[in-house]
Formats: sequence, structure tokens, C-alpha cells
Amino acid sequence: MRIWLLLLALPAAVAIAAGPPDSPTAKQVEKQGELREIKDRIDDLRKDLAKSEGSRSSVADQLREAESAISTTSRRLKELGASRAAVEGELAELETQQQRLARQSASQQDQLGQLLRQQHRADTAGGSDALQTLLAGRDPNSAARDWHFLALLSRAKADLIRNLSAAAAEKRRLAETARDKAGEISRIESRQQEARATLVAKSRERKAVLTRIAGEIRAQRREIGTLKRDEQRLAKLIDGLARLAASLPKRKPPRPPAAAPRIGESPPPPTRPAREADTAGAGGAFASLRGKLRLPVAGKLGSRFGSARSEGGTWKGLFIQAAEGAEVRAVAAGRVVFADWLRGFGNLLIIDHDDDFLSVYGNNQSLLRQPGDETRAGEVVATVGNSGGNPESGLYFELRHRGQVFDPMKWVGTR
Repeated sequence: MRIWLLLLALPAAVAIAAGPPDSPTAKQVEKQGELREIKDRIDDLRKDLAKSEGSRSSVADQLREAESAISTTSRRLKELGASRAAVEGELAELETQQQRLARQSASQQDQLGQLLRQQHRADTAGGSDALQTLLAGRDPNSAARDWHFLALLSRAKADLIRNLSAAAAEKRRLAETARDKAGEISRIESRQQEARATLVAKSRERKAVLTRIAGEIRAQRREIGTLKRDEQRLAKLIDGLARLAASLPKRKPPRPPAAAPRIGESPPPPTRPAREADTAGAGGAFASLRGKLRLPVAGKLGSRFGSARSEGGTWKGLFIQAAEGAEVRAVAAGRVVFADWLRGFGNLLIIDHDDDFLSVYGNNQSLLRQPGDETRAGEVVATVGNSGGNPESGLYFELRHRGQVFDPMKWVGTR
């Protein structure tokens, strides 16, 4: 018998799944509290801004509810899509584990069968009595060696039986977990269907409101007073956000910027310069990106910084014409300090990049990040739209230093 060859080939025991996930750490709880505080302080800032405007309102405000709901629902759909993808990935991993366990169990059952056959042959061969062994003329040392391997054979058989029992329990656990994951996917799908229905309803509602007040919006946008009030409102908001950002703990050094999409052809140079912030002496991570930035969305540059506006005044940023739903990317790493609807700018998102630098993204269809969220360079933070009563689809984009605007095109790379 070559029992020892079979013993050397025995597999390891089946690994039993780990216990329940760890509970939130103190650091995570502290971060959650910090984010809640940031959101509360931004809410207070928004309320103060609304109070300061008194009873003066814009016809575009009638779009606020529908456009805010569209943004919230779109973000929810994206989150549900990510959750579903994660659960589907977990389910696929469970199926892989089940297949691996089935192969392992089949191998162990085959080896157990071989061990049983070996033991049967050993039992039928006899030789267990010492006197019989002596009379038969067999070498006692050889018989002792065989008995030793027979004992090992019995232990190996017991180990295999235990392993198979553990594998059966693991199979049941994996099957139960797989059923739970399948149920979770079904529930996510149901919520996705509800969110899509809400999005369709809110889109229809916005379209109906826009059709009804389109003429009034056009007339109001032609008034220079409306433009000035919009600019003052944004400036006041940014001033408040700058004070808030100064009180927040500094972030970790940002990662190198990721390449963002390139844009199409540009219009003629500006005709009237806007008052521009002096960034010559600025330092920090964002300042090091001068000449390296990529514009936040792929599209046609419709209006440049400093060029004349048809309703009067000059452009304080860029307007990049792009298709509705196109991805808007953060130009650099930072922290979202505002993500809400603002009169004149629709669904507006503002990112603080530290060292008194802010980037502003307006007229979005949906905002995919919330106040307190940290962003990486090139990360999708919004989608293009024409919220706030804007006549065409595209992104309004500003860069600011210490609250003052400056020309983004001087910071954009030529590569």
C-alpha cells in the first residue's frame, strides 16, 4: 500500500467566512459630524441670502422647485446605479465562491472515496494480530509502519469528513447571502423605477412652467438690473462661503490633476475686459496648476471672460455650450461648499480649492455632489443643463481668488 502518497495530497480545510463588518470608527463618526455642521452652516448662509433679498423675486424662481427636484432625483438615480453595480459585483463574487467551493467539495469527496477504498483493502488484508504477523514471517518493523499509516489514514478520513461538513455549512451560508443580494437588487430596481417616474414627471412640470413664462424670462434677462442683481447675489454668496471655508480644517494635499475633456473652437477675443483678480503672488496647490487646467466640460466656448453681454455688462466667467446631460468635471481637487439652486444660475455648484481659490459651475441639470464632499481633479460633479431660465444648454464656469473673478483661459493648458 502507498497510503502515505495519498496522505500527502490531502487538501487544507475549507475557510469559514469572516464575521460581521466592523462598526463605524470614531474618526468616521467625527467626519460625519463635521459634514453635518458644514451643511447646517451653508443652509444658514442660504437663508440669510434669501432674507436679504426681501420680497423682490424673479419669474425664473417658478422653476426652482422642478429644477431642484430634477437635480435631486438625478443624483439619487446615479447613487442607486452605483449601489446596484456594487451589489451585482458582490453577487458575482458569491457565485464565484460557490463554484470554487463546489469544485473543492467534489475533490474532497473523491479523496474520501479513495481513503475508504484503501482502508477496506487494509482491513481485508488482515495482519492486525502480533502472533499472526510473527508466524507469517513478516517483518515486525514493516508491520508497525503499516499500522502507523493506517492510523494516519483514519485521522485523514475524519479530517475530510469535518471539512466536507464545514463546506456544506458554507454552501448554505453562501446560498442564503446570494438570495439576500438578489432581493436587494430587486429593491434597488424598484426604487430606480420610482425615481425615473419622478424625474419624468418633474421634467414635464418644468417644461410646462418654462413654456408658460418663457416670454417673461426673456424680457427679464434683457434688463441690466436683473444681471447686476444676479452677479451681486453670487458675489454675496461667495463672500459668505469664503468666510466659511476659512473656518474649515485644511484638507490633505490634493492628488495631481486628471486630464479633463478638451473643448471645441473659440469665439473672437474679449472686447471689454472685466476687473480681474491679481493671482500673480498666489501660492498653494491650486496656484501650481496655472497653465495646466482642463475646462470642466467638452463643448464649444460660447462666451469668454470679459466679453460684452447682450443685456449689458461683461461676462465674469465662461459659457461653454454643451449637450444636456454631458458630464461636468471638477477642474482640481477640492471640497464642495455649495450645491443648490440659486436665482440667475439655476443648479449651482461651488468647489473650494484652499488658498482662497474657488471654482463655480452654474446652469447645471443635476448636481451629483453635496456640501462637504471632497472631490478629485477630473471627477464628475454635475451634468450640463439650462436651469435657472437659461435659453440654451451649457455650463457657466468661473474661477475666483479671494472672491474676485479671473480669466480661466489664462490657466487652461494648451496640450
